[in-house]
Amino acid sequence: MIKEIRTRRSIRKYVDKSVEDEKIFQLLDSARLAPTGSNTQPCHFIVIKSDLNRQKLSQVSHNQKWMLSAPVFIVCVADIRCRINDDVPIHVDECSPEEEVKQIIRDASISIEHLVLEAESLGLGTCWVAWFTQEEIRPLLNIPSDKYVVSIITVGYADETPKARPRKKLEEIVHYENW
Repeated sequence: MIKEIRTRRSIRKYVDKSVEDEKIFQLLDSARLAPTGSNTQPCHFIVIKSDLNRQKLSQVSHNQKWMLSAPVFIVCVADIRCRINDDVPIHVDECSPEEEVKQIIRDASISIEHLVLEAESLGLGTCWVAWFTQEEIRPLLNIPSDKYVVSIITVGYADETPKARPRKKLEEIVHYENW
């Protein structure tokens, strides 16, 4: 797996070629298998292929037109109801104070990383997009207000090969026993 971790890049330019359904299924299955706190499994996925929905999503993502070159978007949504079972109305957004919001975002992020690494292993490119607000993105896909959209993952066959970006040395970021 270290090969995929080392070679994975954020791809913003894709070949005009559809992604096979079997590969999309494999990405989603990899995400489904990710560990979650108390096995709550908060992540849901919306597969987007239509031109209209991809256009709408790129517009609410600060009009990032490069997204449209990807034939598939996977919208990753975390469901707080896996941790709060009450029937009380809940509205989550970027400012929500509930601790459970942080937990579902953490768990969904693990699932998403499984998905992008699996894509790399299948020869697919991805980019993690999260420059949107809940208020703008949820209505586009009829996502209820008690769900939190963590990211849009663009998926396709890469039409670029970005170089590795600099990373800090381990000595700069690893601490032993305390800070």
